[in-house]
Amino acid sequence: MGTRWGTESLQQKERTMGATDKARNMAEDMGGKAKEAVGDLTDNERLEAEGRRDQAEADLKQRGEQLKDAGEDVKDAFRG
Repeated sequence: MGTRWGTESLQQKERTMGATDKARNMAEDMGGKAKEAVGDLTDNERLEAEGRRDQAEADLKQRGEQLKDAGEDVKDAFRG
């Protein structure tokens, strides 16, 4: 009885953390796009590169979240 409740609570916490991580990744991507645009407008190659790097990091993190979600879907399919 206690184990099931704990598991449901943990699953809900993981979903919430996943949504928070996704929002954080999206914000990082938007910040990277802004940096790249400002760098382009001001002819600041370093800032442009930093913006592209920020976008790449956000994309990599987002792909990790998608992989985690896919793993959860597979796990749920075997449970249910």
